[in-house]
Amino acid sequence: MENDSLIQGITLDEQLCFEIYQTHKTFNKFYAQALKPFGLTYVQFIVMLSLYEKETLSVKQLGKNVSLDSGTLTPLLRRLENEGWVTRVRSATDERQLDISPSEAAWKLKPELFTRVKNCQAMLDLPEKKYLKYKKDLQKLKGNIEKVADQLDLEAN
Repeated sequence: MENDSLIQGITLDEQLCFEIYQTHKTFNKFYAQALKPFGLTYVQFIVMLSLYEKETLSVKQLGKNVSLDSGTLTPLLRRLENEGWVTRVRSATDERQLDISPSEAAWKLKPELFTRVKNCQAMLDLPEKKYLKYKKDLQKLKGNIEKVADQLDLEAN
């Protein structure tokens, strides 16, 4: 009976995880509108950000950078290649490895793409100090969740 009262005391609107989920969905919708002129999804955009930073990455390195497995990343990269955003080339040092780079066209679109995203961030009217605080708090929360999840995983085995 005591456990029933604990379970009944949990409501959806009190859950931090639900608020994060809702915020995630809202951000995706926001970025979908912002990226629409470029024909990019949010996930494609974060892949392009990683490639713009590093210039060339193996599929494995790229997956690690953006937290995507190869089953998700491979079709996404094919679409980006078909749409002219990336080039996929076998590595000169290891033929089993595919190296991914922004295409020439993607490099030309980078300034316009970045300006569009920066303008969207400005539209949120979020001062840089607050932006950085949110980011730091979310990174800390993510780290704490990962620690607890690892402990739960160890307990389950």
